[in-house]
Amino acid sequence: MPHYDLVIVGTGSGNSILDPRFKGWKTAIVEKGVFGGTCLNVGCIPTKMFVHTADVAATPSASSRLGVDEELLNVRWRDVRDRIFGRIDPIAAGGREYRLSHEDNANVTVYEGEGRFTGHKELTVTLPGGTETLTADKFVLAAGGRPVIPDIEGLAETGYHTSDTIMRLDELPSKLVIVGGGYIAAEFAHVFTSFSVDVTVVVRSGALLRSEDEDISTRFTELAGHRFDLRLNRKPVRAKRTGAGIALELADGEVVEGDQLLIATGRTPNSDVLDVAATGVSTSDSGHVVVDDYQETSVEGIYALGDLSSPYELKHVANHEARVVQHNLLHPDARIEADHRFVPHAVFSSPQVAGVGLTEQEARKRGLNYVTSTQDYAGIAYGWAMEDTTGFAKLLADPETGQLLGAHIIGPQASTVIQPLIQAMSFGLDAHSMARGQYWIHPAMPELVENALLNLRPAASPPPPSTETLRAAR
Repeated sequence: MPHYDLVIVGTGSGNSILDPRFKGWKTAIVEKGVFGGTCLNVGCIPTKMFVHTADVAATPSASSRLGVDEELLNVRWRDVRDRIFGRIDPIAAGGREYRLSHEDNANVTVYEGEGRFTGHKELTVTLPGGTETLTADKFVLAAGGRPVIPDIEGLAETGYHTSDTIMRLDELPSKLVIVGGGYIAAEFAHVFTSFSVDVTVVVRSGALLRSEDEDISTRFTELAGHRFDLRLNRKPVRAKRTGAGIALELADGEVVEGDQLLIATGRTPNSDVLDVAATGVSTSDSGHVVVDDYQETSVEGIYALGDLSSPYELKHVANHEARVVQHNLLHPDARIEADHRFVPHAVFSSPQVAGVGLTEQEARKRGLNYVTSTQDYAGIAYGWAMEDTTGFAKLLADPETGQLLGAHIIGPQASTVIQPLIQAMSFGLDAHSMARGQYWIHPAMPELVENALLNLRPAASPPPPSTETLRAAR
């Protein structure tokens, strides 16, 4: 039974922990799948490469309102797919080869198999030739998550895709049915609709992106209903294979059909696959491994990070947590805490959505005193240039201090435009100082943020003049 100083389970963000400072550590890495984890192989990187391509493909559908008549002639699906994975697959293969054979990893042993705890700090790995049990002083659990598969009669026999497989299709379907209403469903609906696929989205609730601020979710749902066939408040109950593809029967008796079926109902952590309870590690009701502020589990010396332990399930959070774990492994007497105060996120659909901090419904639930403001893209000069009439920014702030409590944007490049607000919240910059304490490039999109900040005020106060009004006066 080989014993190690450190065992890392998972090669997503966990793989970034090892650097030259660990050269003297006897280390093992356990990976049951492809090196690089969810983000590189089936998550944020390939999906955003598809999204960007979809954005280009969708341009002709809106260009006529600007006086430019364009036409989408063809989408060469295999070329699109192969360009993307032609970049990604070699990176994954290179990461594996580096750990297996580079001289930097002389003290690193790679186990390519599925690990499962079989005792206290005892991990048994199933390998092609049998099993091997490893023990270690310290463990880092970074085994990620997997798609949730709902209980739908006949689903397994019918066959389906998840976000792990849909991007590898050999042919572009003519009709696609998507089950789910979160960010995965929203992004893939945009991609395939833009590629001229007839998309139907089946959602159990009455809105898409329900975890977003209610105004954002409402607007996104409204716009989505104009782009694809949106079936809200529908429960899938049965799936079957037909001569033309698949048929999904809904609880109300409706049947939706397509060539392919994508299940996008969320993801769940792999804590059960690891059987973390066998080593004494606690999990939450959602199955996430419970960690403290130092990313350490209930068992001393066992750390966890990323989708396995984080309900955020975001790569930038996993990377931050990996840096925290790395430091705490190297400096056990001077540990640092993870910072999850202001975790931003984005949905790369069309329109984009981005948020950070509290939603208005969360602020109400907490009984907080707050004020809100909104600013439409249509109210800034660059919004005029784009003819955007649907996007907006919404801010929540403490009326006494001016500190931002939340920021939410729906519209072009929302994931980029929101960054100054994340910075302000992270460093304690109040709304007035942020709005008036710096130059804002005119006529750039960040003026959306500037004007939203200027609109924040106690309910009884008159609105300040907008940037456009001030410039016109001059």
